[in-house]
Amino acid sequence: MKIVKWILIVLGIIIVIPLTIALFTAKEYSCERETTINKPKQVVFDYIKYLKNQDNFSKWAMMDPKMKKEYRGTDGTVGFVSAWDSEEKNVGKGEQEIKKIVEGERLDFELRFLKPFEATDYAYMTTEAVGETQTKVKWGFNGKMIYPMNFMLLFMDMDAMLGSDLQTGLDNLKGVLEK
Repeated sequence: MKIVKWILIVLGIIIVIPLTIALFTAKEYSCERETTINKPKQVVFDYIKYLKNQDNFSKWAMMDPKMKKEYRGTDGTVGFVSAWDSEEKNVGKGEQEIKKIVEGERLDFELRFLKPFEATDYAYMTTEAVGETQTKVKWGFNGKMIYPMNFMLLFMDMDAMLGSDLQTGLDNLKGVLEK
């Protein structure tokens, strides 16, 4: 009986400590990367505002050439939805919707992941003229993990994980537009 009591105490500690730590752990994370493209700002913005063009530069869109894609609405306008469904575990199933456009300046997206996990996160792309023929493009991502899953944020560098994918996408975008 004494062994069972100690096992229960130890199990209680193993469970209670992480749950307690998660109460005080951040639930939100963000990541942003940028690049400069040798094209005028309007040319760059007119390209990135179309979600279908992400197939040409987004690392995530390129991870599974066999993924099923579905589009709803008019691309390049608020409310347009780009959905994907892939058997690849790193791609999964979900959709993104254009939520806001500040013409020539900024696009805001809502990302709704369905598989392999459910989550709703937000992304954006901005353009800023550096000169008449150069544009700084920023691509950012904001997400959150609910309690107690946020405990994992202590062991995950979301900025590094997402940041490398965003940078790959921006590098690809630069290559596409500077051809």
